[in-house]
Amino acid sequence: MLLQAENVKKQYNGFELNCSIQVKEGCVTGIIGANGAGKSTLFKAVLGLIKTDGGSIEILGKNQNKLTVSDKEDIGVVLSENTFSCMLTIKDIVKIMKAMYHRFNKEQFVRKCEQYQLPFDKQLKEFSTGMKAKLKLLVAMSYDAKLLLLDEPTVGLDSVIRNEILDEMREFMDKEGRAILISSHISSDLEGLCDDFYFIQNGSILLHEDTDVLLSDYATLKVSKEQYEKMDKRYILYCKPENFGYQLLTKEKQFYLDNYRDIVMENGNIDDLMLLLTKGEAV
Repeated sequence: MLLQAENVKKQYNGFELNCSIQVKEGCVTGIIGANGAGKSTLFKAVLGLIKTDGGSIEILGKNQNKLTVSDKEDIGVVLSENTFSCMLTIKDIVKIMKAMYHRFNKEQFVRKCEQYQLPFDKQLKEFSTGMKAKLKLLVAMSYDAKLLLLDEPTVGLDSVIRNEILDEMREFMDKEGRAILISSHISSDLEGLCDDFYFIQNGSILLHEDTDVLLSDYATLKVSKEQYEKMDKRYILYCKPENFGYQLLTKEKQFYLDNYRDIVMENGNIDDLMLLLTKGEAV
């Protein structure tokens, strides 16, 4: 296990984080939730950037507070905030990274920057949002880290740039012994990337599921009020009232296929699942 957080708590005015997650070696784990759900707070807690009010966090098999400088070189981080001063250039960043990380791969980093046409002499304040996003990810991947912690790395980017960034993550995972924890509110971006998902709302984990199971076993049902009253609700997880009746979430798609052929059913996808989890009520 490369990351294990148990009952991590953090309380602010009007908000409380209280959740547990695991990131296994060889896996890309996604955290999905609306803005303000607690994704960034969880990342900051894992990284020790905020003081938690309870729980335990282990990274790379060690207590978070006992990580050595060498251990921290095995962690790559992308946060929504800017990592470097806007006055720096990529040439400056190369010097900083060489001084900070023993395994910094200058040749690979430079090659990747050239591939994405990132200017070496311009200050970061002149970079577009997409250029900054690519640079932050390339920096995090430039020193052979084992674990990437990526908080909203694709936010504000167009689909072309988002796909390029997702491709870099897939390439990172080609090497054994690695893992990624990535958060996003653009859930469809991660459907083809993540092995499992955590759905977070108001600081709590509502659901944890393998992607394959989500896509194969979950479904959205659309039923009238009359159909809803008569149907077997044992396998209904969430219910959301609609003008036509109800929209329902189930993990037992086959049961309703076999027994209720007259209801409208749509295969599970992450966007619909997140909508029902955030707007619906547990049954």
